[in-house]
Amino acid sequence: MIAAPFVGHRGAVLPAWADDNAHMNLAYYLVMFDAASDAIFEALGIGQEYRREAGSTCFAAETHLVYEQEMNVGDRACITTTVIDADSKRLHLAHEMVREGATARACLQEIMFINVNLTTRRAALWTPQAKETLQQAVLTHSGLPRPAKLGRAIGIVR
Repeated sequence: MIAAPFVGHRGAVLPAWADDNAHMNLAYYLVMFDAASDAIFEALGIGQEYRREAGSTCFAAETHLVYEQEMNVGDRACITTTVIDADSKRLHLAHEMVREGATARACLQEIMFINVNLTTRRAALWTPQAKETLQQAVLTHSGLPRPAKLGRAIGIVR
């Protein structure tokens, strides 16, 4: 059974990741969130072994990022993941990055994955075992508070 919430990645902001504003460039938030996705895939049984055995894997279909606090070189990030939902082909996750030692969230990533058959390169149903595991994770995480700003749309409010 997966932990609720799931802490899947911790890592430091590297010097090469700094931009002209002397904080972590926006692309590297995605690098850290990608590592968190890989960690939860392994915990859910849809990681590398699933890829080899089922011939399918997760592709990102859509992602939203909300930047709230700067992360600077040397800061250590802790990423907590909440399984929001899953259906026959999709997995909806929320990753929250917090600077270790702080309480304020630095960044939220909301991401929708699709299970893709690697031969046809088309969306495919989860295997029965994967679907069962994902539904259990949804149930386990359903009691967690939903991350603030989840489902947020981009737009200029007038």
